[in-house]
Amino acid sequence: MAEQRVTEQLDETECLRLISAGGVGRIAYSGRYGPAVLPVNYTLFEGSIVFRTAPGSPMDEDLRTGISDAEYQVAFEIDEIDMAAREGWSVLIQGSAHHVDDEAERASLSRAGVEPWPGGERELFLRVVPSRITGRRIRRADRPASG
Repeated sequence: MAEQRVTEQLDETECLRLISAGGVGRIAYSGRYGPAVLPVNYTLFEGSIVFRTAPGSPMDEDLRTGISDAEYQVAFEIDEIDMAAREGWSVLIQGSAHHVDDEAERASLSRAGVEPWPGGERELFLRVVPSRITGRRIRRADRPASG
């Protein structure tokens, strides 16, 4: 008999706890060639998701509206999956993406420690300001709800 699994909804506090260590997440947005989902190294900094890309890169261009202070709506997803145990969690952050152009804010974000994996210049910081944070966990029914 297969082990029973339970899906539980996670509150915002638990979602933030799970993603607080940073790592790799995926940004999803509608680009000039249609929907795009790309992996990026991120950190959680002052309640926002922060990552870096190259100035003039396709992502940089796709996430610019051309209107000063306009917001570009994105989704950002982080997960951890144990394939062998058939357990895991996933957190979805929906919100606006902002290019960080202010030098003081860039200096602050530099100290946050987010480092891109690819080589080359990745000096453009992007910040996703959450408007909605949701998550869920799939676990064995005989395991406790938290953890």
